[in-house]
Amino acid sequence: MTPTLDIQQPQPFDLVGSRILIAGNAVAFEGTLGISVSEGHDEYASFVTVGSLGLRQFQGAIDIPEDNAFQLNRLFVTLADNTGNENGPSVVIPVLFGPRILPGYGGWQPYTVAPGDTLTGIAQSQYGTDAFQPIFEANQHILSSPDVIFPGQVLRIPRDDL
Repeated sequence: MTPTLDIQQPQPFDLVGSRILIAGNAVAFEGTLGISVSEGHDEYASFVTVGSLGLRQFQGAIDIPEDNAFQLNRLFVTLADNTGNENGPSVVIPVLFGPRILPGYGGWQPYTVAPGDTLTGIAQSQYGTDAFQPIFEANQHILSSPDVIFPGQVLRIPRDDL
């Protein structure tokens, strides 16, 4: 049986904070998974142990220091076989880094776009300012322009007060 990794958390383009929680299943795998987070330049790494040759659920976390050197809000979480098997399984998941999107990021809440809404109007109602950039950046996986939103879309509103 070929070793495989099935990652359940984070999902692609999840909005994550300074502690990134990781969960999934490892099949026909025994050893240690390396967890790394990078933007292509700087990298932070951690490890989670996975045992047994059958199906094994695992959980882990990696903490990104507050003084991190990340300049971009899109990061890559990589899980890889760290048991010396260079052909072992690995998975790369793109995520959005909340602390680079909104200072003091503490989580997000959903907002369903209503007819007549604009990102500026949503920002005014949520933040008391016209600064819509955090909302746009937190939803960059579904928005191609800050001027194009549709009724019924569910947007993530980054919060610093959760």
